[in-house]
Amino acid sequence: TSFMDEDAIMTLMEEMIRHLFKAVLNIDLPNPLPRMTYAEAMRRFGVDRPDLRIPLELVEVADLMKQVDFKVFSGPANNPQGRVAALRLPQGGALSRKEIDDYTTFVANYGAKGLAYIKVNEVAKGREGLQSPILKFLPDHVVTEILARTGAQDNDLIFFGADSAKIVNDALGALRIKLGHDRGLVQAGWRPLWVVDFPLFDYDADAKRWVAVHHPFTAPKDIDKVEGDPAHALSRAYDLVLNGSEIGGGSIRIYRPEAQQRVFAALGID
Repeated sequence: TSFMDEDAIMTLMEEMIRHLFKAVLNIDLPNPLPRMTYAEAMRRFGVDRPDLRIPLELVEVADLMKQVDFKVFSGPANNPQGRVAALRLPQGGALSRKEIDDYTTFVANYGAKGLAYIKVNEVAKGREGLQSPILKFLPDHVVTEILARTGAQDNDLIFFGADSAKIVNDALGALRIKLGHDRGLVQAGWRPLWVVDFPLFDYDADAKRWVAVHHPFTAPKDIDKVEGDPAHALSRAYDLVLNGSEIGGGSIRIYRPEAQQRVFAALGID
């Protein structure tokens, strides 16, 4: 197509998806389909194709950990590329030590060096109602705020990831899915959404240069950020996600030579 923006294309395509679901399965999908930015998806679910049937979310706690006397947490909390996040499992206090160890082994597949946790036996008792090897490193106000942010209830379990943002997102994002299936938390039905505002570039630390997240022809939302602030440059790309799987997507292409040259320059392409 020519002279269509992303809103027009997304509207056209979701009409087709809604028609298909109605005609084949007699299911009415939402109209319009919900939209979520890439940044929100990564913050809440650790992945850019979230399965919204699983009612578990990552919660940011890095700001609480900057001053704690526990380098496993304070290191990533003070690193601009780091992340410290919590994941609450309702009624997870029933997990055995072996099950927790098995989940620790599972997240190791995604680069995580460990899996810290707090068992919430009784919220009303504060620190005395909690069980964890890391509690001795956390001041009372930090513990109180963790319980508040995660919405912890009696007999819950709170897992923590602390490392580079990529490792934390990969590990806790995968753990969220596994816990959802293992613990019977996956809700029935279809949960489609559009994920939008993907980053334009990703920094390759080995090559010491920026690379294209999708490809070098994806149009930027703001051409001036390409040179001035590549880390925060967003693309005019969009993915259609259904129950944790990407089932479609695309992007507006660059169609102006001067814009393409500026993107190539940012990527080190002459």
